[in-house]
Amino acid sequence: MSSSATAVVNGGISFWFADDGLPAVREPLTGDATADVVIVGGGYTGLWTAYYLKKAAPFLRVTVLEQKFCGYGASGRNGGWLYNGIAGRDRYARLHGHEAAVRLQRAMNDTVDEVVRATEAEGIEADIHKGGVLEVARTPAQLARLKDFHAHELSYGEKDRELYGAGETAERIRVADAVGSTWTPHGARLHPVKLVKGLAAVVEALGVVIHERTPVTEIRPKHAVTPYGTVRAPYVLRCTEGFTASLKGQRRTWLPMNSSMVVTEPLTDEQWASVGWDGREALGDMAHAYMYAQRTADGRIALGGRGVPYRFGSRTDNDGRTQATTVEALREILVGFFPSLAGVAVEHAWSGVLGVPRDWCATVTLDRATGLGWAGGYVGSGVATTNLAARTLRDLVQLDSGQGGRTELTDLPWVGHKVRKWEPEPLRWLGVQGMYATYRAADRREFRSHTAESSRLARVADRVSGRH
Repeated sequence: MSSSATAVVNGGISFWFADDGLPAVREPLTGDATADVVIVGGGYTGLWTAYYLKKAAPFLRVTVLEQKFCGYGASGRNGGWLYNGIAGRDRYARLHGHEAAVRLQRAMNDTVDEVVRATEAEGIEADIHKGGVLEVARTPAQLARLKDFHAHELSYGEKDRELYGAGETAERIRVADAVGSTWTPHGARLHPVKLVKGLAAVVEALGVVIHERTPVTEIRPKHAVTPYGTVRAPYVLRCTEGFTASLKGQRRTWLPMNSSMVVTEPLTDEQWASVGWDGREALGDMAHAYMYAQRTADGRIALGGRGVPYRFGSRTDNDGRTQATTVEALREILVGFFPSLAGVAVEHAWSGVLGVPRDWCATVTLDRATGLGWAGGYVGSGVATTNLAARTLRDLVQLDSGQGGRTELTDLPWVGHKVRKWEPEPLRWLGVQGMYATYRAADRREFRSHTAESSRLARVADRVSGRH
């Protein structure tokens, strides 16, 4: 099959929906309604929250309002990395102490297993394979960062993480020029759409009301306002992640960062033999403009990275169409990692947005004065973090309503964290464009220099962005 760009299916939400099929869209809201809890957003955060609330208190009337259909956003477009990373852990360590951040990391480690447990218990077949996460270094500077990263993760209690040299890395995956890697067992690959469709069906069977094609235009205490009516409830939970900027008054809350992906045609047995990857680990790297990839259940490579990182005015795309230059850049990463796959066709490309807070910290909150709650700002690690956020929102609602007390989850340091808003335009657009241009320049410089020192350009971008 030709590898030319003309053969690429571009957009159409994502390959995952093309593979598993678009869902039959549920009915929109037909007028004013009431509930005990209304959840805005039918992605992983909203659906997991509905799931755990109904499991804990089956009598609750829970309604989910989704602007398109469940999984339309990042939950149906992501790279299928179920792993234990959480945005903002180091900042939480500085704010609340190291032990508090260790508790947060331990909760994330456990979350990977909880997602596997829950999907198995509910009969959701989502192509989950727990092969861990392997992150590779391909330059001396990347190797220095990798060793620092590995030691840093150990300091947060991850004693089962392993560090590999070039030979051990090649035994797992034959990445060109790989000089080392670090592996954690706390990770799995999955099929994002199979998970979100299965979860939606499960919560509906539990008695949750899901209204699709129902955009929420405004959230205020005890009210979720839509063009078709208002749902009133003591608790209104905002689970809109990268689409938060479309809500009234939320334009600068979380920046909708764009991430793009491609997927290859199925590889032959000979091609897989040239690559290795028998453990089906989730694969990442230590570049500043990093990549992420998985070996899919049907024998493809799905690979992602930053394309056009941000659209002016916090706009979000409709169907995931991706610029040809981004598709080619991701293809170059694929062939750079695996030169033996130079002739393999890229079959599908797509993009989606993820939520980025100004301080790059994921948060979960319930304002007990208003009944308004929210979770998000996962900065690309939401496949697992959504589950921890949902269980935490459940506990916060139960605590506030008198149905439960404080728990280990309600005491985690990301609960109630306050983040300042992003700058107004055009500063927001200029800052993000400049940041990723600088990261890419830093990567190019490191590949040319072959020194162990990270590029100063990357450190400048880190400071400007607020990541560190």
